[in-house]
Amino acid sequence: MRYYYLLLAIVIYPIFSQAQDTNPLLANDAVSQKKWVDSLYNNMSLQEKIGQLFMIQVFSNQGPQNKAKIVKQIKEQHIGGIIYSNGGPVRQAKLNNELQAASKVPLLVGMDAEWGLSMRLDSTYAFPWNMTLGAIKDNRLVEKTGKHIGEHSKRLGVHFNFAPVVDINTNPKNPIIGNRSFGEDRDNVTEKALAFMKGMQGAGVLANAKHFPGHGDTETDSHKTLPTVDFDRKRIDSVELYPYRKLIKEGLSSVMVAHLNVPSLESRSGFPSSLSKHIVTDILKEKLGFKGLIFTDALTMKGAADYIDKSLDGSGANKVPTGGEIDLMAFLAGNDVMLMSEDPEKGINKFVEAYHKGIITEDRLAHSVKKILQAKYKVGLHNYQPIGINNLHADLNRLRDDILYEELLENAITVAENKAGLLPLRQLETKSIAYVKFGDDDGSVFYNELKKYARVHEVKANSLESLSDKLKHYNTVIIGLHRSNDNPWKSYKFTSQELTWLYETARTNNVILNIFVKPYALLDIDPINNIKSVVVSYQNSDIAQQKSAQIIFGALPAKGRLPVSAGVDFSVGQGDTYTSIKRLSYTTPERAGMSSLKLKKVDSIANHAVNEGMTPGIQLLIARKGKVIYNKNFGKHTYDKNAEAVKINDIYDVASLTKILATLPLLMELEEKGIISLDSKLSDLLPEYKSSNKKNVTIKSMLSHYARLKPWIPFYYATLDSVTKRPDPKYYRKSFDPKFSIKVADELYMRNDYQDSIQGIIKDSDLLSRLRYRYSDLPYYILKKYIEEYYDRTLDELTRNHFYESLGANYTMYNPNNRVSNKNIVPTEEDDYYRYQKIHGYVHDMGAAMQGGIGGHAGIFSNANDVAKIMQMYLQKGYYGGKRYLKPETIDKFNFCYYCDENNRRGIGFDKPQLGDAGPTCGCVSMTSFGHSGFTGTYAWADPEEEIVYIFLANRTYPTAGKNLLLKEDIRTNIQEAIYEAIID
Repeated sequence: MRYYYLLLAIVIYPIFSQAQDTNPLLANDAVSQKKWVDSLYNNMSLQEKIGQLFMIQVFSNQGPQNKAKIVKQIKEQHIGGIIYSNGGPVRQAKLNNELQAASKVPLLVGMDAEWGLSMRLDSTYAFPWNMTLGAIKDNRLVEKTGKHIGEHSKRLGVHFNFAPVVDINTNPKNPIIGNRSFGEDRDNVTEKALAFMKGMQGAGVLANAKHFPGHGDTETDSHKTLPTVDFDRKRIDSVELYPYRKLIKEGLSSVMVAHLNVPSLESRSGFPSSLSKHIVTDILKEKLGFKGLIFTDALTMKGAADYIDKSLDGSGANKVPTGGEIDLMAFLAGNDVMLMSEDPEKGINKFVEAYHKGIITEDRLAHSVKKILQAKYKVGLHNYQPIGINNLHADLNRLRDDILYEELLENAITVAENKAGLLPLRQLETKSIAYVKFGDDDGSVFYNELKKYARVHEVKANSLESLSDKLKHYNTVIIGLHRSNDNPWKSYKFTSQELTWLYETARTNNVILNIFVKPYALLDIDPINNIKSVVVSYQNSDIAQQKSAQIIFGALPAKGRLPVSAGVDFSVGQGDTYTSIKRLSYTTPERAGMSSLKLKKVDSIANHAVNEGMTPGIQLLIARKGKVIYNKNFGKHTYDKNAEAVKINDIYDVASLTKILATLPLLMELEEKGIISLDSKLSDLLPEYKSSNKKNVTIKSMLSHYARLKPWIPFYYATLDSVTKRPDPKYYRKSFDPKFSIKVADELYMRNDYQDSIQGIIKDSDLLSRLRYRYSDLPYYILKKYIEEYYDRTLDELTRNHFYESLGANYTMYNPNNRVSNKNIVPTEEDDYYRYQKIHGYVHDMGAAMQGGIGGHAGIFSNANDVAKIMQMYLQKGYYGGKRYLKPETIDKFNFCYYCDENNRRGIGFDKPQLGDAGPTCGCVSMTSFGHSGFTGTYAWADPEEEIVYIFLANRTYPTAGKNLLLKEDIRTNIQEAIYEAIID
């Protein structure tokens, strides 16, 4: 008996398999599907059957009258389906539930959601245009896009998405396809469309390839007229029909027939393809073997009613058709679904009349109606459930959609031209960069993102002469063409003035042209010769602007390729690729293996610190795996209600972070070059120490805070009047004087020679009575003197020239009051013990102030983003932005605990995790981690094992430094703990 079943399986399986291959509307449970379809069909009246063939347009944002009209049509005309346009997700869901409830047979619901739902529904997520997706090499991302769009559609009760567009756009002047096409290369279009289709149908939403036989080479708008595609059959067969063959073979559910005039396929002049039996039946159904649903394009389109076949009334004369006749013509041509009929009631009546006259046979009617019912079963309408309203908005705006959108743009943005390898931008110390905005849309997101990497100035001008004059001060000019991202049909061209300004600027400057529109904008550029680099970013969304800036600076690799040609200079498939040069990029936490939800605890702790008066404000940055995943600001500069809110580019006095941001990297360089060693003694570095009690103190011991040096000496105190306790006129003047030129605050200048006194006091100071770990600032006074004497340059100059300029750390500096507006500098204290004024733009530390603001231990001002760059350079073992600053072995040598056996956790300059219960970290970091804290409330920590950089900047010293609630309540380390709790990979 088992052999009988085996034989039966051998015979039946190929038949079933073939049916599955050739009929994309068959469900997995085909037997149950057939039973449901037949039962419904056999119990329908003629009018009910015909009503299934009609899909009407619905606007969910229209009023009660419109809804009543639609409900009436559904009930009285037995409409089979609806297509939604314009509205909101909740409104549409509620309306959809009402319309489904009004229908005897569940409605088949469709939408034009080619790039997601936001173009049809406000407040929902959109994905990039097809042209943008066409630039992506990795088709798995396109398949994922189709799946996400399918999931959104299904959640909203949509069963058919009229996508993907498979038109091969070979005409740049095409007004209606353009950005909606994946491009001009037939293989690329086919691969993208197939990936998109598989993703969407894998989510349970049926795909629809359009516009058959091919709408890619027209110059007129099919919504306004009947466009002509004037190619011979051979060309159409090899190009326009090419994607359909592959998609049909792979299980395409439906096709939309275009509103086109195709003379080589339809002999009747000006006859729409959607009404052509030869195109719909002979080619699509017979030649290509398509068994899925066939939709007309909108039957309300202009030109659809310009011709009527004599077979309808037997007169033999052409005439303008009456209501319903176009619907009938479309059906007789072979279409299954009449989309957006001008008058469904007249159309249905015309079908009934034609049925009774024998023009429509029962077989022909059953063929289409049963296909529609098959589709309804396949999408689950045999077990219809209303749409759930709860969490609808959240379900349509998922975090993973944001992540995918980022990935798509990162993979699409194309470096179309890159003469002499200008991109990614390196050697920032040699670059003076200007940004010039073209276009009528916002480019501020792009500009602000550029400023995260380098000093970039926006240059504006009212004339070419003025622009040229201003740009003389720059050797690199980034020009961004920003036009509206509202929809894919918006204007994308340069103005004639913009082209003139572009040519002239490129003649005298290294120009990087970045267009945030489709590639066809490049057609207007002639000549291209002088433009060094061209980047095509495709869209002007915030994400496109951010990712484009990151690619320009090499924080992200360049991967995209042009999906279309743009004249002789830009060919389809063109695109310069390069890898990341390891600058920090910016993204969502999940892309670095962290949880956005869990990181909300960081928000909570930071807000608590500000709200409880522990600090007026905070800058907080977290990076992981080379990606900044958290960069937020809290509070204000001071507690004054009118104070400036903390902004990303505001700078803080980072206090003792100066030790590892300024002195330490310079010292590492010297050690690397063999000029000093960790065992170098002070007597070797500075001759005056040969007779000092500190002559045998080594760099290793004093930077490990294990050299018996005093923790701190209040140098300023000896310069105060013994009675008034204010600055003694012996040492200070209110105005500049050649002998009093050390500015310690506004209208307060210290005597020049007192800096030598400070060094003498340190040299002659007593050592502590016993050797133990004791944190001290004094080594950095000593080393500052050595480094500056060795180079004959100030620490200010040295740090800028050796590190900050090339790192793009342009917000990191000594004495910011000379270079930055006070609006962007966070004050540190209301000083009532030394300088007797608000300390704003001057270093808080008194000893650093007495060195003209340039201390080895304090004096640096910076923002969180810049501090992160330096810490990331350390984390990457001395490499950042395409440049090696330090050798890996140097980093390892300094990031080592040499005195752990003596219960001293410190590395060389770096602080390290506690050896016991108490210490500078949460206790949850790796022992290879390192960092430092600062008196003003700052903290910087890097962990090589988890690849985490954490920066906390605050001015907890304002208005007074006495109480340190930030430290007492462990705010910085509690945040660090929350960071580690948020790791999910």
